[in-house]
Amino acid sequence: LFAIGCASGAFLGGVLADRLSRRYPDSARIMCAQFSAFMGIPFSWILLTAIPQSTDYWLAYAVTLFFMGITISWCATSANNPMFAEVVPPKHRTMIYAFDRAFEGSFASLAAPAVGLVTEKIYGYDAKTVNIANGSAEGAYALSRGLLTMMIVPFGVCVLFYSPLYLVFKRDRDNAKVASFKNQELT
Repeated sequence: LFAIGCASGAFLGGVLADRLSRRYPDSARIMCAQFSAFMGIPFSWILLTAIPQSTDYWLAYAVTLFFMGITISWCATSANNPMFAEVVPPKHRTMIYAFDRAFEGSFASLAAPAVGLVTEKIYGYDAKTVNIANGSAEGAYALSRGLLTMMIVPFGVCVLFYSPLYLVFKRDRDNAKVASFKNQELT
C-alpha cells in the first residue's frame, strides 16, 4: 500500500504543483516540496508511536502507510524535476537528473546503518539481550525510537534545505531564460 500511495502521490504532487505554479510561479513548487517533506514528520510519529505495536492494528498501519506514501512522495515531481527543467540548460539536464538520483540514493544507503547506530548508542539497544524466539519489548521500543529519529530528523532537514530556494529560484530561472534567449540569438 505504501508503494501505491507513493505512486499516486507523485502524480498528485506533480499535478498540484503545476496548477499552483501558474498562480505562484516563484514559490508554489518549493511550498509543495516543503509540505511533502514536512508530512513525513507527523506520519512517522503516528506510525511509530501512536499506533499500538500489535498485529491487531494492521489496518491502522496500512491506512497510515498509504496516506504517508501519498503525501511524502511529491518532491521529485512537484519541485526537483520541474525546477531543474527551468534552470538547467538542456544539454546538462540528464547529467543533473542523474546526479540528483545518485545523490539521493547515496544518502538513502546510509539510512539502515544510521538507524542501527542511533538505536544502539542513543536508545540502548543490545542485541545480546534479545530473546530470538520471543522477541524483546525493550528492543522493539529502542528500534522504533531509532527509526523515528532517523525519519523525523532527515524530513526536518529536507524542509529546511528547500527554504533558500525562496531567495534564489526566481533569479536562477530568470538568468536561465536570459541565457537561453542569448543562445537562440547566436544560432
